Amino acid sequence: MRRERHSATAAEPHLMEHLRSMVWGPAEFVGPPPLRLTARGTLAGCLAAAAVVGTTIAGAWYGVPGLAAGEGGLVCAALLVLYLCGVRAGRALVGVVAVLAVCLALRTPQAAAGFVLAERGRVEPVVVTSVDSGSKDGTGSGRCLCSVIDRNGVPVKVCIWRGCEQNTRPGDAIAVVYDVKGRVPPRGAEGGGSPLDALSGLGGCLAGLLSACVVAVVRSYRLSATDPAPRPSL
Repeated sequence: MRRERHSATAAEPHLMEHLRSMVWGPAEFVGPPPLRLTARGTLAGCLAAAAVVGTTIAGAWYGVPGLAAGEGGLVCAALLVLYLCGVRAGRALVGVVAVLAVCLALRTPQAAAGFVLAERGRVEPVVVTSVDSGSKDGTGSGRCLCSVIDRNGVPVKVCIWRGCEQNTRPGDAIAVVYDVKGRVPPRGAEGGGSPLDALSGLGGCLAGLLSACVVAVVRSYRLSATDPAPRPSL
Protein backbone atom coordinates (compact mmCIF):
# COMPACT_ATOMS: atom_id res chain seq x y z
CA MET A 1 0.00 0.00 0.00
CA ARG A 2 2.80 2.42 0.92
CA ARG A 3 4.66 1.67 -2.33
CA GLU A 4 1.55 2.35 -4.47
CA ARG A 5 0.94 5.63 -2.64
CA HIS A 6 4.54 6.69 -3.17
CA SER A 7 4.37 5.80 -6.90
CA ALA A 8 1.18 7.80 -7.39
CA THR A 9 2.68 10.80 -5.58
CA ALA A 10 5.81 10.65 -7.73
CA ALA A 11 3.74 10.48 -10.91
CA GLU A 12 1.67 13.59 -10.09
CA PRO A 13 4.36 16.17 -11.04
CA HIS A 14 4.92 14.38 -14.34
CA LEU A 15 1.19 14.33 -15.02
CA MET A 16 0.86 18.06 -14.27
CA GLU A 17 3.82 18.80 -16.52
CA HIS A 18 2.23 16.76 -19.29
CA LEU A 19 -1.06 18.64 -18.92
CA ARG A 20 0.75 22.00 -18.94
CA SER A 21 2.58 20.94 -22.07
CA MET A 22 -0.68 19.98 -23.75
CA VAL A 23 -2.39 23.27 -22.85
CA TRP A 24 0.40 25.83 -23.40
CA GLY A 25 3.02 23.88 -25.32
CA PRO A 26 6.19 22.27 -23.91
CA ALA A 27 8.63 25.09 -24.78
CA GLU A 28 11.56 22.75 -24.05
CA PHE A 29 14.35 25.26 -24.50
CA VAL A 30 16.40 27.51 -22.24
CA GLY A 31 17.00 31.17 -22.97
CA PRO A 32 15.74 32.94 -26.10
CA PRO A 33 13.49 30.92 -28.42
CA PRO A 34 15.16 29.22 -31.39
CA LEU A 35 15.40 31.60 -34.32
CA ARG A 36 14.10 29.03 -36.80
CA LEU A 37 10.92 28.59 -34.76
CA THR A 38 10.40 32.34 -34.55
CA ALA A 39 10.84 32.57 -38.30
CA ARG A 40 8.47 29.64 -38.86
CA GLY A 41 5.79 31.18 -36.65
CA THR A 42 6.16 34.56 -38.34
CA LEU A 43 5.91 32.96 -41.77
CA ALA A 44 2.81 30.96 -40.78
CA GLY A 45 1.09 34.04 -39.37
CA CYS A 46 1.95 36.22 -42.37
CA LEU A 47 0.85 33.62 -44.91
CA ALA A 48 -2.42 32.98 -43.07
CA ALA A 49 -3.20 36.69 -42.72
CA ALA A 50 -2.35 37.35 -46.37
CA ALA A 51 -4.52 34.41 -47.44
CA VAL A 52 -7.52 35.53 -45.36
CA VAL A 53 -7.36 39.15 -46.53
CA GLY A 54 -6.22 38.38 -50.08
CA THR A 55 -8.95 35.85 -50.89
CA THR A 56 -11.64 38.21 -49.60
CA ILE A 57 -10.32 41.16 -51.59
CA ALA A 58 -10.08 38.97 -54.69
CA GLY A 59 -13.67 37.85 -54.16
CA ALA A 60 -14.88 41.44 -53.90
CA TRP A 61 -12.77 42.57 -56.85
CA TYR A 62 -13.89 39.81 -59.22
CA GLY A 63 -17.41 39.40 -57.90
CA VAL A 64 -17.11 35.92 -56.34
CA PRO A 65 -19.83 35.91 -53.64
CA GLY A 66 -18.40 33.12 -51.49
CA LEU A 67 -14.95 34.69 -51.28
CA ALA A 68 -16.27 38.23 -50.91
CA ALA A 69 -18.42 37.15 -47.95
CA GLY A 70 -15.37 35.80 -46.12
CA GLU A 71 -15.98 32.08 -46.61
CA GLY A 72 -12.58 31.65 -48.23
CA GLY A 73 -11.02 33.46 -45.29
CA LEU A 74 -12.68 31.03 -42.86
CA VAL A 75 -11.20 28.12 -44.83
CA CYS A 76 -7.75 29.72 -44.56
CA ALA A 77 -8.28 30.16 -40.81
CA ALA A 78 -9.18 26.47 -40.51
CA LEU A 79 -6.02 25.47 -42.40
CA LEU A 80 -3.91 27.56 -40.03
CA VAL A 81 -5.50 25.81 -37.03
CA LEU A 82 -4.81 22.41 -38.61
CA TYR A 83 -1.18 23.39 -39.13
CA LEU A 84 -0.78 24.38 -35.50
CA CYS A 85 -2.40 21.14 -34.40
CA GLY A 86 0.01 19.31 -36.71
CA VAL A 87 3.03 20.84 -34.97
CA ARG A 88 1.33 20.01 -31.65
CA ALA A 89 1.12 23.56 -30.37
CA GLY A 90 -0.54 24.18 -27.01
CA ARG A 91 -4.30 23.78 -27.15
CA ALA A 92 -4.95 27.11 -25.44
CA LEU A 93 -2.75 28.96 -27.94
CA VAL A 94 -4.38 27.14 -30.85
CA GLY A 95 -7.74 28.34 -29.50
CA VAL A 96 -6.49 31.94 -29.32
CA VAL A 97 -5.21 31.76 -32.89
CA ALA A 98 -8.51 30.26 -34.06
CA VAL A 99 -10.53 33.08 -32.47
CA LEU A 100 -8.29 35.79 -33.92
CA ALA A 101 -8.28 34.20 -37.39
CA VAL A 102 -12.07 33.89 -37.42
CA CYS A 103 -12.46 37.50 -36.25
CA LEU A 104 -10.16 38.62 -39.06
CA ALA A 105 -12.13 36.58 -41.62
CA LEU A 106 -15.42 38.09 -40.44
CA ARG A 107 -14.15 41.67 -40.40
CA THR A 108 -12.39 41.57 -43.76
CA PRO A 109 -15.46 41.63 -46.11
CA GLN A 110 -16.38 45.21 -45.17
CA ALA A 111 -12.76 46.30 -45.46
CA ALA A 112 -12.43 44.53 -48.83
CA ALA A 113 -15.53 46.30 -50.15
CA GLY A 114 -14.06 49.61 -49.02
CA PHE A 115 -10.78 48.72 -50.74
CA VAL A 116 -12.55 48.05 -54.05
CA LEU A 117 -14.65 51.22 -53.83
CA ALA A 118 -11.60 53.32 -53.00
CA GLU A 119 -9.72 51.82 -55.96
CA ARG A 120 -12.34 52.00 -58.70
CA GLY A 121 -15.37 53.68 -57.16
CA ARG A 122 -17.26 56.61 -58.72
CA VAL A 123 -18.88 59.26 -56.54
CA GLU A 124 -22.37 60.45 -57.55
CA PRO A 125 -25.01 62.52 -55.78
CA VAL A 126 -28.28 60.85 -54.73
CA VAL A 127 -31.50 62.17 -53.23
CA VAL A 128 -32.78 61.03 -49.86
CA THR A 129 -36.34 59.72 -49.88
CA SER A 130 -36.66 58.65 -46.25
CA VAL A 131 -34.62 58.58 -43.07
CA ASP A 132 -34.71 55.93 -40.35
CA SER A 133 -33.12 57.40 -37.24
CA GLY A 134 -32.63 53.94 -35.70
CA SER A 135 -33.67 55.21 -32.27
CA LYS A 136 -36.74 53.05 -31.70
CA ASP A 137 -35.51 52.14 -28.22
CA GLY A 138 -35.62 55.80 -27.21
CA THR A 139 -31.91 56.08 -26.49
CA GLY A 140 -31.16 58.06 -29.62
CA SER A 141 -27.95 56.09 -30.14
CA GLY A 142 -29.06 54.17 -33.23
CA ARG A 143 -27.45 54.55 -36.64
CA CYS A 144 -29.31 56.65 -39.19
CA LEU A 145 -30.24 54.89 -42.43
CA CYS A 146 -31.21 56.77 -45.57
CA SER A 147 -33.22 55.36 -48.46
CA VAL A 148 -32.10 57.14 -51.63
CA ILE A 149 -32.73 57.35 -55.35
CA ASP A 150 -30.12 58.05 -58.01
CA ARG A 151 -30.18 60.91 -60.46
CA ASN A 152 -32.43 58.88 -62.78
CA GLY A 153 -34.99 58.34 -60.06
CA VAL A 154 -34.16 54.66 -59.59
CA PRO A 155 -34.15 53.55 -55.92
CA VAL A 156 -30.80 52.32 -54.65
CA LYS A 157 -31.24 48.78 -53.33
CA VAL A 158 -29.23 49.29 -50.14
CA CYS A 159 -29.73 51.81 -47.37
CA ILE A 160 -26.95 54.33 -46.83
CA TRP A 161 -25.59 55.20 -43.39
CA ARG A 162 -22.34 56.98 -44.18
CA GLY A 163 -23.26 60.63 -44.63
CA CYS A 164 -26.77 60.04 -43.31
CA GLU A 165 -27.05 62.21 -40.20
CA GLN A 166 -29.69 63.05 -37.63
CA ASN A 167 -30.38 66.33 -39.41
CA THR A 168 -30.71 64.71 -42.87
CA ARG A 169 -34.20 65.12 -44.32
CA PRO A 170 -36.03 63.69 -47.37
CA GLY A 171 -35.08 65.69 -50.43
CA ASP A 172 -31.51 66.33 -49.27
CA ALA A 173 -28.65 65.33 -51.56
CA ILE A 174 -25.80 63.16 -50.27
CA ALA A 175 -22.82 61.63 -52.05
CA VAL A 176 -22.63 57.89 -52.71
CA VAL A 177 -19.72 55.94 -54.17
CA TYR A 178 -20.53 53.21 -56.71
CA ASP A 179 -18.40 50.36 -57.97
CA VAL A 180 -18.05 50.99 -61.70
CA LYS A 181 -18.40 47.24 -62.32
CA GLY A 182 -21.30 46.80 -59.92
CA ARG A 183 -19.66 44.01 -57.93
CA VAL A 184 -19.69 45.83 -54.57
CA PRO A 185 -22.79 47.48 -53.06
CA PRO A 186 -22.69 51.29 -53.00
CA ARG A 187 -22.06 53.16 -49.79
CA GLY A 188 -21.90 56.74 -48.60
CA ALA A 189 -18.86 58.65 -49.81
CA GLU A 190 -18.06 60.00 -46.37
CA GLY A 191 -14.36 60.66 -45.94
CA GLY A 192 -13.07 59.02 -49.12
CA GLY A 193 -9.64 57.63 -48.24
CA SER A 194 -7.12 55.52 -50.10
CA PRO A 195 -7.39 51.75 -50.62
CA LEU A 196 -4.91 51.17 -47.80
CA ASP A 197 -7.00 53.33 -45.48
CA ALA A 198 -9.90 50.94 -46.05
CA LEU A 199 -7.77 48.10 -44.65
CA SER A 200 -6.35 50.04 -41.71
CA GLY A 201 -9.12 48.82 -39.41
CA LEU A 202 -7.74 45.28 -39.66
CA GLY A 203 -4.40 46.23 -38.11
CA GLY A 204 -5.31 45.09 -34.60
CA CYS A 205 -6.50 41.66 -35.73
CA LEU A 206 -3.49 41.21 -37.99
CA ALA A 207 -1.00 42.09 -35.25
CA GLY A 208 -2.75 39.86 -32.72
CA LEU A 209 -2.92 36.92 -35.12
CA LEU A 210 0.75 37.23 -36.05
CA SER A 211 1.85 37.43 -32.41
CA ALA A 212 -0.30 34.46 -31.37
CA CYS A 213 1.07 32.35 -34.24
CA VAL A 214 4.66 33.12 -33.27
CA VAL A 215 4.05 32.23 -29.62
CA ALA A 216 2.16 29.05 -30.50
CA VAL A 217 4.87 27.77 -32.85
CA VAL A 218 7.74 28.73 -30.54
CA ARG A 219 6.17 27.02 -27.54
CA SER A 220 5.59 23.86 -29.59
CA TYR A 221 9.33 23.11 -29.45
CA ARG A 222 10.17 19.65 -28.11
CA LEU A 223 13.57 18.13 -27.48
CA SER A 224 12.32 14.66 -28.44
CA ALA A 225 10.31 13.60 -31.45
CA THR A 226 7.68 12.00 -29.28
CA ASP A 227 6.04 13.12 -26.10
CA PRO A 228 4.50 10.05 -24.50
CA ALA A 229 2.13 10.39 -21.56
CA PRO A 230 3.73 9.56 -18.23
CA ARG A 231 3.03 6.12 -16.85
CA PRO A 232 3.08 5.64 -13.10
CA SER A 233 5.29 2.76 -11.97
CA LEU A 234 3.65 -0.14 -10.20
